[in-house]
Amino acid sequence: MSSDLDPNFLADSNEALELALIDGTQLGEGEESELEIFNPSFTYPIFGNEEKIYGYKGLSIQLHFASGSLAQYLNVSYKSKIKARAAIDDVEGTLYKFIPPDYYKSETEFLKRVAKDAIEFKPLGNLIHTYTRKKRSGDDEELVKNGDNESDEKRTFELYHPCFKARYQTTWETPGFREYHRRMQIFILLYIEGGSYIQEDEDRWEFVVLYEKKKTQREDGQTLESYHFAGYSSLYPFWFYEDKTRLRLSQFVILPPYQKQGHGSALYNAIYANIVSRETVAELTVEDPSEAFEDLRDKNDLLMLLKHEQFNLEGFGPGEKDGVKKKGKLGPPADKPWVEKWRRDLKIAGRQFARLVEMLILRSLDPLDAQARRAYRLQVKERLYRFNYEQLIQLEKEERLEKLEETFQNVHEDYQRLLALVD
Repeated sequence: MSSDLDPNFLADSNEALELALIDGTQLGEGEESELEIFNPSFTYPIFGNEEKIYGYKGLSIQLHFASGSLAQYLNVSYKSKIKARAAIDDVEGTLYKFIPPDYYKSETEFLKRVAKDAIEFKPLGNLIHTYTRKKRSGDDEELVKNGDNESDEKRTFELYHPCFKARYQTTWETPGFREYHRRMQIFILLYIEGGSYIQEDEDRWEFVVLYEKKKTQREDGQTLESYHFAGYSSLYPFWFYEDKTRLRLSQFVILPPYQKQGHGSALYNAIYANIVSRETVAELTVEDPSEAFEDLRDKNDLLMLLKHEQFNLEGFGPGEKDGVKKKGKLGPPADKPWVEKWRRDLKIAGRQFARLVEMLILRSLDPLDAQARRAYRLQVKERLYRFNYEQLIQLEKEERLEKLEETFQNVHEDYQRLLALVD
């Protein structure tokens, strides 16, 4: 962006763009109530790398969504704008390239749509998981088991897999879902660094969409059930072998009003459980995960393994017998055929499962057992050597060993951090 531009007419696009989910159950006399404004994390895919908009003072871009259907309302306002028309950025024209053309320009008409959605909108696809949350004191929330007594404080969340006649390969065929996806996909640009729109001509995409389900009492005494978008994930299948596929988790987003409440874990675990139940899927992989998502994935995978009785019985052994501690299949070193068998059964990608095994061994490692610690160190270094072979082989032997030790120490430190999250 040119340094000649008047800074008084320069706006930060992340601050100027105001997002909101409008809940039809909270509307009163045609007005919005309890409106929670949130801003994007990124706008460079839309407004350029510097994330600046030129030509306006007091710029406000309202992009509001009906919380169920995600119908959109766009309003661009400002206190003043520069007179040189050619230098002004076309805000609405720029956004027009990234949202469906049927957005509302009239707030009155938009709020009518929101109120209608509260009664008529229903999620597309098959319900695959339900969970509830109950508010604690303040803003904290607690995951409670399904089947608890109904409570006014309990919040219900449902996950939908938009399939057509329960087939997993053709989610675009779900009536209305292609149009729905066009409305929700902008959140990928706004909250995933490096995120981009997927190609609709690829017809094998799968999606899992998260909604909050609310029950409100109408004036006529009837109970109204309404659904409110909270986030989603997209997955793509690849041929694996024979009649099996590998599913790659590509996009994963939870909107700010629902973040830091455990919904990301709920979405990830529901996806994983769905994949494990499908005979035609061999494993779940993740495409270029962010650090935050890697932590979420590691934590939930570790918790899953720690709760798996048979895996732990075989892995760590039956304990002591006749005063002698019986070593399980996790050693160290771990029994490779046994590890591979469990990896296939649990449908976890190779590198991820190897890391999980290493973390579990470290968690149970006796700090006074020098032999076990040495075996563990060699096991981890062997994997790191194979994973970084192309880079390491170019180094001299002494430098290679130093680099491998440095990498091991970094991995060891990160494992301790992740285990602390779990423990």
